[in-house]
Amino acid sequence: MNRWRDGTQAAELNVKETTVTHVVFGTGPVGLALVEHLAAAGEKVTAVNRGGRADVPPGVDVVGGDASDPEFTTEAVRGAAVVYQCLGPPYDRWPELFPPLQSAVLQGAAAAGAKLVSFENLYLYGPTDGAPLTEDLPSAATGPKGQVRAQMARDLLAAHDAGTVRVAIGRASTYFGPRGLVSSMGERVFYPVIAGKNAQVIGDPDQPHTVSYIPDIGAGLATLGARDKADGRAWHLPNADTITTRTFIEKIYEAAGTDGKVSAMPRFMVNLVALFNSNVRELKEVLFEFEEPFVVDSSAFESAFGQRATPLDEAIPTTVEWFRASPK
Repeated sequence: MNRWRDGTQAAELNVKETTVTHVVFGTGPVGLALVEHLAAAGEKVTAVNRGGRADVPPGVDVVGGDASDPEFTTEAVRGAAVVYQCLGPPYDRWPELFPPLQSAVLQGAAAAGAKLVSFENLYLYGPTDGAPLTEDLPSAATGPKGQVRAQMARDLLAAHDAGTVRVAIGRASTYFGPRGLVSSMGERVFYPVIAGKNAQVIGDPDQPHTVSYIPDIGAGLATLGARDKADGRAWHLPNADTITTRTFIEKIYEAAGTDGKVSAMPRFMVNLVALFNSNVRELKEVLFEFEEPFVVDSSAFESAFGQRATPLDEAIPTTVEWFRASPK
């Protein structure tokens, strides 16, 4: 049983009783946004991570263990109705670590007879020459992270088609929002802007680039878990209207009440930084997302479930306040 910061145990709290148990693997920004959304709706939620501790709402249990171990995942999801895979292994070890994590979570969900909702990014599509991204695009990634993501998606849908487990997949673009530190639209942008300094980004800041708001991702994944019509396919989770990266950052300056310029990091500088920064080195595989139009179509989800994204003029100020309250 997790003990909260005020010393109260989850068992001592009055939480709405429900017949549905949700188990969320991963307590990064997306996993915690999902946990918060489900808990706010009065659902019974267990969060799973390696250490067994996380800053979760009252009434949420936290379980620690190795999510690549099918015996552990089977025990962790016992009695669950919906299981969510929001795990994020170290960026430079995706091909090695990600498939075993997904496989073990899938095995646990199947053993419990639970539905599995998996969170994915958009690497699997590869370059699209600026064409809008829709769910019916082929998996054309040429780099290792995109290819492993494509294979993982195929594995999930094959398990659904075989009747092993019900599956729904939710995909999001570059994310921003509370706790979104390591995103390319995270601490490297928000902290300088809030401080009134210039912001430097990779790629072309004047290309349109869809961004996804972390609380919207959490809410969208919860919708996929709740709706039978979501099963058996991938969905692009709702996004606000696409604008250029420059315009997006200018909106951050406006919300922060500061001034500064937006510039692009030259290619040679990206290559130089990559020598010392493993995240930048791995990001080079998907630089195309920031060098050409990257417009994500989420209309299928919006039409099917009637859920819309938070407007940027609301989401950006909320994110600015989170970063202000969470100094480096």
